[in-house]
Amino acid sequence: MAEETAAINPAERLKLGPREGVTYPLVVQYCGNCTMPLEYCEYYPEFEKCRAWLEKHLPSEFEQMKIKDEASGADGTDDDKKRQKRGGKGMMKIKKKEDVPKKITVSRAPRGKKKSVTVVTGLNTFDIDLKVAAKFFGTKFACGSSVTGEDEIVIQGDVKDDLFDVIPEKWPEIDEDYIDDLGDQKR
Repeated sequence: MAEETAAINPAERLKLGPREGVTYPLVVQYCGNCTMPLEYCEYYPEFEKCRAWLEKHLPSEFEQMKIKDEASGADGTDDDKKRQKRGGKGMMKIKKKEDVPKKITVSRAPRGKKKSVTVVTGLNTFDIDLKVAAKFFGTKFACGSSVTGEDEIVIQGDVKDDLFDVIPEKWPEIDEDYIDDLGDQKR
């Protein structure tokens, strides 16, 4: 193969424009599972899901892949092929939905001598975007509000009592019974 590429003139190999023997426009089919071109599915960590999607939606392409596997001696179940282990779109972490009780806790924490902050946790269990909620609280109470932990929003000032009315008003799926007051806490 190296002899063939050496025999071709470099100017011919790097020539711009359409090539002989290639039909244009090029059509690339993408996998519905991993959203990559079909040739890259075999390197995706969840290759079996890609195969199932391919078998269901593009049976002709699945047959071609099956013929290639049989010709190379692989049966598709071996993990001998290198799977992608780091980086890329294929390694996006799938967050597991844990069976955590749906409960929101509101507490007040001191900040300095006379100032305090209100800490809200548990909004994540109701599938509420914490950044959006922090922005809402900041504009509603005209104060600073930020996401500090994995499931924690800190609102500057003591607005704990107002939150019992504001949260169910903004998000109707949250009942007042789901909101607990932890009182004063140290952070």
